[in-house]
Amino acid sequence: MIIEPAQRTRQTSEYYFSVKLAEVRKLLAAGHDVINLGIGNPDMMPSESTLTILAEAAHKPQAHGYQPYVGTVRLRQAIADYYARTYGVALEATSEILPLIGSKEGITHLSLTFLDPGDEVLVPELGYPAYRAVSQMVGATVQEYPLREDYGWQPDWEAAAALVTPRTKILWLNYPHMPTGAPATPELFEAAVAFAHRHRLLLCHDNPYSLVLNKKAPLSLLSVPGAREVAVELNSMSKSHNMAGWRIGWLAGAKPYLDAVLKIKSNVDSGMFWALQEAAAEALSNSELWHAERNAVYASRLEAAEAFLAALGCSWDTQQEGMFLWGKLPESLALAEAVVDELLYQKHVFIAPGFIFGPKGQRYIRLSLCTPEERLWEAVARVKGEA
Repeated sequence: MIIEPAQRTRQTSEYYFSVKLAEVRKLLAAGHDVINLGIGNPDMMPSESTLTILAEAAHKPQAHGYQPYVGTVRLRQAIADYYARTYGVALEATSEILPLIGSKEGITHLSLTFLDPGDEVLVPELGYPAYRAVSQMVGATVQEYPLREDYGWQPDWEAAAALVTPRTKILWLNYPHMPTGAPATPELFEAAVAFAHRHRLLLCHDNPYSLVLNKKAPLSLLSVPGAREVAVELNSMSKSHNMAGWRIGWLAGAKPYLDAVLKIKSNVDSGMFWALQEAAAEALSNSELWHAERNAVYASRLEAAEAFLAALGCSWDTQQEGMFLWGKLPESLALAEAVVDELLYQKHVFIAPGFIFGPKGQRYIRLSLCTPEERLWEAVARVKGEA
């Protein structure tokens, strides 16, 4: 006898990368040298001081007990200092910052906190799959708002307004945008905050890419006047500080919103490992030079990634930011899923198909820059038939 799982398991599917990486592992086990350009998994190390503090802290007796649900005082103050220095945003460390076990956890907590079954959520038609999946898991209805490719993948606010109903509770926003790499702008954030005020909904901004290959000063949505009345912002150390496996992020915003989320979060986990929090606080003080050196590595890889797209006949926007490159397939090629499978099984190069970020991505692919430059060039050679 098998006990049937809950209905929500039939409303979502296993994460695409979970399934596809299993195929990659089978190819590797069979002796094939697969070049993985599909995942945004930073391959560089955290700063040396971060690792030193982690090791030192782990040897202290106080490291191994339960920690506060709201994070340590030192970590929350480090996040506040980081926001002031990086974004010019003043946050109250004791009430406007809630550390998380990665910002992906925050997507679930926000959805559980603010959505009842039957509520509606506005998600971008191209975006992080978790926005849709988690909304559906909590019983909400997903409405996809359009992004204007002809306007740099900015939201079509007029079309989004037509989707709003009395049941609309949350709008998800993510700039610099994944997967298209569209930059954040003050005008975009001002329009988003005005939209949230006008329609009385919670604006949830996911901001993990603002320090990666950014062409202008990094931006936080919370810098917009009036944002804290209607918006919260997720941020993470995974991409910006090479700490993906550490699972450290946070939610920033007004105290009433964070207090509501804490009711859910405190029933799910029992705080983060103290040594991780100590090391994260240290990492948040990394110098501008450290970030510049890391971005120089990504920039050196970008030329090879562009050569890869060119070898396939793709077109792309050179103004992209973040650790990915988003390309449009030529009409001469099949849809993204077929192209990805052909590259994986014929060339042993794995890339991400655009459709996993939304149906509009059928003719797009995404490359990760989290692979050494020489491997990227080897992937280019394979596509050209030179290797």
